[in-house]
Amino acid sequence: MWFSKSPEDVFKEFGVNPAVGLTEAEAKQRLEKYGLNKLKGKPKKSIIALFLSQLKDMLIYVLLAATVITFVIKEYADAIIILLVIILNAVIGVVQEYKAEKAVEALQKMTTPKSVVRRNGETKEINSEEIVPGDIVILDAGRYVPADLRLFDSANLQIEESALTGESVPSSKDAGKLLTDPKTSIGDKTNMAFQSTLTTYGRGEGVVVATAMETEIGKIAKILDSDDNEMTPLQKRLEELGKTLGFLAIGICVLIFVIALIQKRDLFEMFLTAISLAVAAIPEGLAAIVAIVLALGVTRMSKINAIVKKLPAVETLGSVNIICSDKTGTLTQNKMTVVKQYTHNHLTDVPGTEEDLVATPDEVELIKSLVLCSDATYENGQGTGDPTEIALIILGDKYNLTRAALNAEHKRVGENPFDSDRKLMSTLNVEDEGYRVHTKGAIDNILKISTTALVNGQIVPLTDELKNDYLRITEEMSDSALRVLGVAFKDTDKILPPQEMEKDLTIIGLVGMIDPPRLEVKASIHEAKMAGIRPIMITGDHKNTAVAIAKELGIAESIEQSITGAEIDELSDEAFAANINNYRVFARVSPEHKVKIVRAFKAQGNIVSMTGDGVNDAPSLKFADIGVAMGITGTDVAKGASDMILTDDNFTTIVHAIEEGRNIYNNIKKSVIFLLSCNLGEVITIFLSILLNWPVPLLATQILWINLITDSLPAIALGVDPGDHDVMKQKPRNPKQSFFAHGAGVRAVIGGILIGIFTLVAFYYGLWEHGYQLGSGEISEAALAYARTMSFVVLAASQLFYSLSMRSSTKSIIKIGVFSNKFLIGAIIVGILLQLVVISIPPLAIAFGVHFLSLQDWLLVLGFALIPLIVNEIIKLFTKRLEVQ
Repeated sequence: MWFSKSPEDVFKEFGVNPAVGLTEAEAKQRLEKYGLNKLKGKPKKSIIALFLSQLKDMLIYVLLAATVITFVIKEYADAIIILLVIILNAVIGVVQEYKAEKAVEALQKMTTPKSVVRRNGETKEINSEEIVPGDIVILDAGRYVPADLRLFDSANLQIEESALTGESVPSSKDAGKLLTDPKTSIGDKTNMAFQSTLTTYGRGEGVVVATAMETEIGKIAKILDSDDNEMTPLQKRLEELGKTLGFLAIGICVLIFVIALIQKRDLFEMFLTAISLAVAAIPEGLAAIVAIVLALGVTRMSKINAIVKKLPAVETLGSVNIICSDKTGTLTQNKMTVVKQYTHNHLTDVPGTEEDLVATPDEVELIKSLVLCSDATYENGQGTGDPTEIALIILGDKYNLTRAALNAEHKRVGENPFDSDRKLMSTLNVEDEGYRVHTKGAIDNILKISTTALVNGQIVPLTDELKNDYLRITEEMSDSALRVLGVAFKDTDKILPPQEMEKDLTIIGLVGMIDPPRLEVKASIHEAKMAGIRPIMITGDHKNTAVAIAKELGIAESIEQSITGAEIDELSDEAFAANINNYRVFARVSPEHKVKIVRAFKAQGNIVSMTGDGVNDAPSLKFADIGVAMGITGTDVAKGASDMILTDDNFTTIVHAIEEGRNIYNNIKKSVIFLLSCNLGEVITIFLSILLNWPVPLLATQILWINLITDSLPAIALGVDPGDHDVMKQKPRNPKQSFFAHGAGVRAVIGGILIGIFTLVAFYYGLWEHGYQLGSGEISEAALAYARTMSFVVLAASQLFYSLSMRSSTKSIIKIGVFSNKFLIGAIIVGILLQLVVISIPPLAIAFGVHFLSLQDWLLVLGFALIPLIVNEIIKLFTKRLEVQ
């Protein structure tokens, strides 16, 4: 509440004389008490701790148990393969997490290294880390503010606070102002200066009221530091799936032993069988396959200018239904631009990019005065100084009235600098045989000091009618959220003192400027809305300006859909959350408000994306389901707190990223359902054979080979499927939606049953072919090995062929295109060749307990393997016909 106290009260509270400052002894004592003026970060995790944290997963626990068991039964190759899967998954997770947690480090880097202070009555420069509460800090143009200050002296002081407040225009400071409203927003605290903001104009002095973590930027660091990352929907689904499969594997083992006791089988043989079933129940490669699919998705997204820092964020994008976007620099271009100019009875739209424009004589005088009455520069696309003045220089360039040429011809000989009370700035320049005063500022003040007007090249008396014309145009521009500047001049034959410049002027006209929307954003917002995604604008700007931009972009329809930070404070958390869906624009908000908004949307069950570029966006980027930072204009803090960075700062890239995220989730779902269908087929094969008191048709090594090698290749290929082009015509996926929604579970069960049954049929046929009837006596090892080979080939080949059907739950493979996913076709060919290699090469055949098949049996097993694919395609055909009817 320092902004509500007078400078004298602040001096008294900190025990400091502003003319002398602190003594070195007092400063040293306070430094020991308050600590260094630097932001603190939470302790870093070691690489080992990060690695171990990746292993806290039910599916990983089961895989580790399987590794121990395979070592015990001396299946070392299988154990090594499982371990490699676990390590690969953990390493990918460590790399992503290590890169992600950079937000507080970036905040620390933002503090300025040197600051000017007054100590012992002397002005000196010290390290900003040594600044303490009570220090007297001196500010001038181009210098960062080292701590939070209560200003007690200011002269034309302007501070760039856009990174903290979202304001696109520097804030004018007034040290003499006393603010009494306790709910005053940061952007309106004109008697304060805040750490890590930039002084752009004028000078000032202030007393340090907060350092380090107690500053406004320090509060942001605390918010970031206290945050615990929530799991993404994909992580939650996989955790649930891992637990389910883990308990299923344990249950299967127990059930097998119960059956073994009833059937009076050999317990060691049943132990090996139980392992086979446990292995069959768990898709060992699932964690690695999902990581690989996400990593490939990240690579694809980088090609569309979206850098993903955390792999699960790719999937999260696909379920986003709220995009909370910062206005300045994200939806707008973050540069003031003159869009309208007015001289009497002549209102002109100023084109955005055109050059060599032709102006009327009155417009020439208007533009000439604006350019000469400016201190900014603009060369080679780069500007320095106040953004408003830069906009005026650019306006002159468009009409070939350049700053360099005008200043060379009309040398400045005097000035009356801008003052927040006068809201005017004047310069005195050489003109023909004399001098001319050029004045710009608030139109009301321009009209008060003008007695004449320039109308069609003639100077005429300023009548009430003329005044009303200027005020009417001003009101129209203001209603369109334009910032209005009036312009006037007067000729003189002598050099005038500053106090004599702003009297009896001739008004020329006025200009309207705005931070314009990005050209491509409107179409992107329309596309997002068509995809069931609601765009929300969150900004530190004023309500009218924000709503005007929101209307133009199609985000909001009326001002009733907007609310300010002060109005949010008047509502309870419950009331705010209940009404959150009524708003599309949130104006004049603080960082705490942004977090509150994101949380309110999330409380309604939404998946929220927050885009932004400033320090003020960092907490909400962190708390959102997915934070998206701007790569070009974004601060390091925003990039560090985000899940994704846009390298082109283009809102359109977010929409493309959401489309990619939706397709990636669908692809992961295809992979998971495919793997579960395959593993269910294995479970049915083993379990039915035990219930029927048959020999086990598959060995544990054969199942592991299929799970980790053969069916992993098509699972990865499904993960990089081209995807559905109509995915953005669908509503966002419900984050609570199961992997098995929309009939996916039924398809997995049908596929698993078909694969399991025909694997058993092949096994039975193999024994029958060698003259054995099941249950009729001892079976020779050779016959059993041959029958197992047939079931081994059918199980592998049926899974490979079935993957083709998994590409779409509704469209046939003919409609999709059999060869449209070349990776999948390649995976099927490689899988069949691998089976052929295992069976054909004697050492491998012995290791896997298989025999080479006759040509007739090869044709037979391939025929069996095609049946699950054919049946599933027929089901699709009938389902589609029923939907049409």
